[in-house]
Order: sequence, then structure tokens, then C-alpha cells
Amino acid sequence: MQTTSPVLKPDTAAVLPPALRLLRLKFRLQAALSTEWAFQSAWRLFTTPRRLPEKAWEAAVLADARRFVVPGPTGPLAAYEWNPAGTRTVLLVHGWEHRASFWGALVRVLVAAGYRVVAFDAPAHGASAGLRLTLPAYVQAVQAVADTLGAGLHAVVAHSLGGATVVGGPVRFHTAAGGGLSRLVLLAVPASTPAVALRFIDLLGLPPAVVARMAAYIREQHGRDAESFSLLQAGPVFPVGRALLLHDEHDASIPFAEARELAAAWPELEFGATSGLGHNRIMREPAVLARIVAFLA
Repeated sequence: MQTTSPVLKPDTAAVLPPALRLLRLKFRLQAALSTEWAFQSAWRLFTTPRRLPEKAWEAAVLADARRFVVPGPTGPLAAYEWNPAGTRTVLLVHGWEHRASFWGALVRVLVAAGYRVVAFDAPAHGASAGLRLTLPAYVQAVQAVADTLGAGLHAVVAHSLGGATVVGGPVRFHTAAGGGLSRLVLLAVPASTPAVALRFIDLLGLPPAVVARMAAYIREQHGRDAESFSLLQAGPVFPVGRALLLHDEHDASIPFAEARELAAAWPELEFGATSGLGHNRIMREPAVLARIVAFLA
């Protein structure tokens, strides 16, 4: 689910990295021989995350956590709990090619504020099982963790693909008590699922026949169009007491224009802009963390 690549138009081909030029050539040749072959190859790339090397600070984050396992759609999900004595629980849902330990800065401030904090590695991410991840599979994974947490879940904080998953799925919270969530914080989320796919399509220069096959495949597999997962549609009807969206004006992965569009489509959504943090630093900026803690109260 490639959400972190810049949009590169065909007329910039002369300055593309050699590896990307070769990849584009590969897809053109595959598509010339077989649309299905090119689709299968592109879909595999689109749904296969890299497992990034562990950063030095990640081990310290997990050292204070209780580790447990939740059965997931593609195998066991590695989950982590901090401050089990906290009176209210906050679930953290990471983005594409991230993992639970990337939430370290927020974990520390939430624990200091008295919250019980739970995070987990998505399928094919971190220590969880699996090789590939689709948005519907991520929905199932988040749902499995939410069901495990049960009635004590107060809030969800989600970044990027994590936010698209929670809201676009949607994930159902507190179903035994009639549904709904008290608080939701969204950081740097895509407003439109098709827009994410189009950035990937532009990057690889995929021909229209392959693009059409991708759209048909989603309908065949899930009985719904890609647009139905978009926050533009799902957000305004998502059952939540209060929701907050924070997005950086210089986010190179998810355009800030999408945040403005989402805020306009979801009138109850509280919207705040940051500047100079980009797509990932927004997860650990002290001012942002303080605003999240205040919002969750």
C-alpha cells in the first residue's frame, strides 16, 4: 500500500532514477504482453511493505512494554501494552512500513498522563506475521485488536494508512454497547483511497488497462469500490464523540490539500495544521503530542 512515494509525471522521465526507469520499462513490457501479468506484478509491489531496519531508539520503547499476541487475518499480530494500570486505554495504529515502536514519543507522554497504551505491528510489519498487506486485511487486524481490548478502549490515535484503515474500513468499536468511540486522532491521513493508488500508478507509469484491472480486482475481492474506503465518504458517518485531524502543510507523502478537503467534508472534525514537520515528524513533535494529550482528556 504505497503511500509514501512522490508523484512523478511521465514528462519527468529524463530525470528519473535509473532503477525507476527500469521498473517503468518492465511494466510497459509486461502490459504489452499481458494486462493480467502486469496487474499481478503491480499489485504485488503495491501490497508488499519493506521491513525497515530497526532504529536504535526502538528497542528502548519496547523494553518497557508487556508483549502479547493477537490472532490476525494473516497470522499472529505482535502487540504491546504500556502502563496496564492506566484507567483509560488508547490504541495506536501505525502507517505503511512503520511499526508499534515508531510511536515511542507519544507512548511516553500518554503514559505520563496516566493512560494505558496499546500498539501493535500490522500484518507484514515489525514482528507480526505475513508478507503482504491490503487495506481490508489491515481493517481485520485492527478489528481483532479492538475486540481484544473490549469495553475499556477510550481513544484511537492513527497515522497515515492507519487512519484510512480505522475510518475507511470502518473498524467497529464497542459493538456490544451500541458502537462508537469517545476520541479519535488522525495524523497525516489520506482523504481519498483512489488518490493513494493514483500516486502509485503515476510513479510507475502504469497503462490504463492495468489501472482498470486493479479497480475491477478490488470490486471482485471486496464487493465495494476503492472510493468507499475513503475518509471523504466514511469520515462524516464514523461514530465518534470527538475527532481531531492534524496535518503538516509540507507533507510530501499526503498532500495538505487532502486534509483541507477532508475537513470540509467532515464538519464535526476538528482540524489543525502544522508547518515544517512533514509526514513523520508530526508523530513526535512535542507541541503536537501535547495537543493530543489535551484533546484526549
